Amino acid sequence: MKHQYIGIAVMALLFAVAPLVVYPVFMMKAMCFALFACAFNLLIGFGGLLSFGHAMFLGTAGYAAAHSAKIWGFPPELAVVFGTACAFLLSIVSGLLAIRRLGIYFSMITLALAQMVFFFYLQMPFTGGEDGIQAVPRGRLFGFIDLSNIWAMYYTVFAVFLGGFLLIHRVIHSPFGQVLKSIRENEARATSLGYDSVRYKFMAFVLSGTLAGVAGAVKALVFQLASLTDVHWTMSGEVVLMTLLGGLGTIFGPVVGAFIIIAMENYLAQLGAWVTVVQGAIFVVCVLTFRRGVVGEIAHFIKKPL
Repeated sequence: MKHQYIGIAVMALLFAVAPLVVYPVFMMKAMCFALFACAFNLLIGFGGLLSFGHAMFLGTAGYAAAHSAKIWGFPPELAVVFGTACAFLLSIVSGLLAIRRLGIYFSMITLALAQMVFFFYLQMPFTGGEDGIQAVPRGRLFGFIDLSNIWAMYYTVFAVFLGGFLLIHRVIHSPFGQVLKSIRENEARATSLGYDSVRYKFMAFVLSGTLAGVAGAVKALVFQLASLTDVHWTMSGEVVLMTLLGGLGTIFGPVVGAFIIIAMENYLAQLGAWVTVVQGAIFVVCVLTFRRGVVGEIAHFIKKPL
């Protein structure tokens, strides 16, 4: 545990000074997706549940936050809370429908639900269709922090990411997290010990969807845009890629995976449609050489959980 706290402190320090040497918008995007990937990893890495529809929580919170900020005039903190609440409600509904299914059936139900949500947002007038909700005002956080200032926006995103990361870390190392891992390893045995596995998995699903919503709501304010991209099925696939690349079931793996993927998208953008091909090739190489993911291999080498 001690080395994990040291790792968290080092990560926080690096992120705090990163905008001095790295483009702040790139860092903010990477942190939003890192939180999204950490939320997804809580479900698959520690709960053993593979969701192919996690983008619906990211996109729903983004649309809700953008609409409430632009149309209803919500301040940024209330817009993020409203977006997160919408993701929370959606995760409850979708969880009740999907959580009793196992394996590929659970995955397919989440994918089907996500596609229904995608077409709903495509047709509804308040989302702007394919144009999305544009020119979302960032406003003033708590009435006096002007988020139009890039530094204020950056450290707000940094605070949200760090808070979400610490919450996930605490959940994983709590009795709830230990039971969740036991269900992942052997659900029948956990049930025989008296644990209600369905209830634990449902709680993990709701928590994961809610934290994904936090990432989506903040992302909408950062880019002042909510679009169909965030709710498309390819976004659900991308977060799977981030998690596997960084290290499934590790604490820092999703963060590393998210930064790798976002960096590739950013610095290989001039390749156009070939970016996807290059990403696929890199993913294949990483899977063949780093079977446990980047952080997973490092943790295996030093014999300490990361």
